[in-house]
Amino acid sequence: MKGLRQPRGRDLPALLAGGATTVGAVGAFLALADANSPLRGPFTLFFLLAAPSASIGAALRGLDPFGRVLTSVAGAVVLNMLVAQGMLAVHRWSVPGGIVAVTALSSLILLLTLVRRRRTHGPSNGWGKSVRGTG
Repeated sequence: MKGLRQPRGRDLPALLAGGATTVGAVGAFLALADANSPLRGPFTLFFLLAAPSASIGAALRGLDPFGRVLTSVAGAVVLNMLVAQGMLAVHRWSVPGGIVAVTALSSLILLLTLVRRRRTHGPSNGWGKSVRGTG
């Protein structure tokens, strides 16, 4: 059974990503359900920073890691401010509306990034390898 073991620390990034996704999803759920929980504030704040940061960070693959993190967090703050300012300007501010708007914009950024990447690199066979030039 030696061949089945993975080196130590190799699963840590995936574990942290899964934990962050769970915390963000719980934060969004608590805010949308208007739950009276002490975890609602911190988890929702984490979601409002992590969701746009992840989608903007995916679009900035060419930057070095520190610049990518710094730029994606700054972009997340800007996105949240623009959503809040836009909702206040049209007198439609609500917490659930803000969560939905940030989620929609973050999903749109991520979707556009994936579409651009697919057009640039061509279709893949599902294993990350391009199928261009075969056949």
